[in-house]
Amino acid sequence: MSDESDPPAGYGTLYVVGIGPGLPHAMTRRATDVIETADCVIASNLYQEFLRKDGTIPPKRAAGDGEATADGGGTAADVAGPTAEARPESWSDGAVLTRPDGTDQELVRSSMGRQVELTQEAFERVRAGQDVAHVSGGDPNVYGKSDLVFLMADEEDATDVPIEIVPGVTAALGGAANLGAPLSNDFCTISLSDKWRGWDEIEEKLRAAAISGFVIVLYNCWRDHERAIDVIREERSDDVSVAIFNDAGRGEDGRNLEDETHTITTLGETDEHADEVGGMGTSILIGTADSHEWANDYQHFLVTPRGGREVEDF
Repeated sequence: MSDESDPPAGYGTLYVVGIGPGLPHAMTRRATDVIETADCVIASNLYQEFLRKDGTIPPKRAAGDGEATADGGGTAADVAGPTAEARPESWSDGAVLTRPDGTDQELVRSSMGRQVELTQEAFERVRAGQDVAHVSGGDPNVYGKSDLVFLMADEEDATDVPIEIVPGVTAALGGAANLGAPLSNDFCTISLSDKWRGWDEIEEKLRAAAISGFVIVLYNCWRDHERAIDVIREERSDDVSVAIFNDAGRGEDGRNLEDETHTITTLGETDEHADEVGGMGTSILIGTADSHEWANDYQHFLVTPRGGREVEDF
């Protein structure tokens, strides 16, 4: 039984939008619609660049045109518009750009060190009547921004703010699509970031996943990926298939190694490819005993059959 009720009159909605790898062609239709129509979009410079590729957000304006600087900055005078009178002074760092239909959209630059402040600002914008799209790479629920929004809503007593999570394609799924069918059986994701937890907890999860027979996809591989591989090697054979993929879904716009790449190797030889771990955009997929490489006339794939089934099982 639902206890949902309508928000107060005049409120907007806070959308936490997963945009997949950041390229418009890989976004869901819902994500595109929300970003195109939002009064305000909060996104990093990188994601703003991606979203401009097909006009999902308005193009940059040249510096000196009296409205916004080319890098997305602006002055208090720049931030004019239908709700300007409702905006606190702190909102003046946004750039107001004009869509092809003549309506305005405000862009606010997101950065790692400002997430708390930006979420507070998003709440106030929604209360002032704006629809706000807070952009998250990949999927907001896979090491993204969605949990922070709910933590902040609790901390700030913002239960009056309408929230919608808009899903996106996470790196595990984007990378798996490029590789073929490596996730067709049970799989899990594990982040190697120790920012909020110790290595002991990470190692416990790695070992449990390895013993349980999951295909494992490692995120944040710029942190201790060699150490993680060593733990998994204690529980799995060195000849198990492994894939290293960078910027899944970004194609030529890949940033880590200047292109989207993937390599299929084995668990025992993973460390030989350490130079292919390019940063936050790198994920490593560790297969199971059933995972195997397969090739057609065009490329090599990685396949993990579901439960060891064969064609006749269908």
